[in-house]
Amino acid sequence: MTGFIIADKPGGMTSFKAAAVLRRITGEKKTGHTGTLDPMATGVLPVALGHATRFIDFLPDSTKGYRASFLLGETTDTLDITGKALSHSDSIPCEELVLKAVEAFKGEIMQLPPMYSAIKINGQRLYSLARQGVEIEREKRKITVYSVDVVSAGEKEYTIDVKCSKGTYIRSLISDIGEALGCGAVMTALRRTMSNGFEENEAHTLDELENAENINQFILPVDQALKKYPAITVSPAQAKRFGNGGELDVSRLSSPLSESFYRVYSPDGSFKGIGEYQKGGTSLKVKRVFVND
Repeated sequence: MTGFIIADKPGGMTSFKAAAVLRRITGEKKTGHTGTLDPMATGVLPVALGHATRFIDFLPDSTKGYRASFLLGETTDTLDITGKALSHSDSIPCEELVLKAVEAFKGEIMQLPPMYSAIKINGQRLYSLARQGVEIEREKRKITVYSVDVVSAGEKEYTIDVKCSKGTYIRSLISDIGEALGCGAVMTALRRTMSNGFEENEAHTLDELENAENINQFILPVDQALKKYPAITVSPAQAKRFGNGGELDVSRLSSPLSESFYRVYSPDGSFKGIGEYQKGGTSLKVKRVFVND
């Protein structure tokens, strides 16, 4: 079984566990998710099945979407409501100041990854060290917040919609907003609304998938998940060569190449894999061969 299932991960479950549930439901031994969500988070989690795992790196990943809620006046060691309380403040800024602080985080910024994260440093996950009470020095990373909008506001509780680059930690963003306001803030809820080019209205709950009469109706073919790349159809001989790992002479292709990656198809419409072209080059090289297992 090969393809992608766009799961709607429930809260209280790790991304690894969600992928394991899909292994059981589909009967496919090999699965892989495309980006870790915190256990408390819900939302879009694309999961690759079978040979599709080899194409995870080619999914679009430049923009992520989140809806997050946070509470002002509190801080914790995990930067979310599940952590150990560190501080409390009754000096809560007015809504106008909160809106200005949120607005200030739009654009390209430097962000310090939280200790409670899956990042590896010297072969160890940061969250493993954090659970041992160890905090190590981390380098700030450049991220981009394309948009951040307040969708609901209360005295202490706010909800924001965020569009951001890959690698952004919403917990850290909220913590930084709280720090800028001088009162602290913790994330209380998180939902991923967009990931790898998929929207939340395309995601299916595990219960829906569990009770499906035909799970195949929820499996997205690999080439459809890679639709951001232009398609090129080659001759039968070229398709065979490509499928065997051989590069193709661009002068013998039916149309000129201008992009870096292409979805390659045989004349009968069968997807053969992803080809890579370097500008000015003379060949379309094999990047990934598709095997429908």
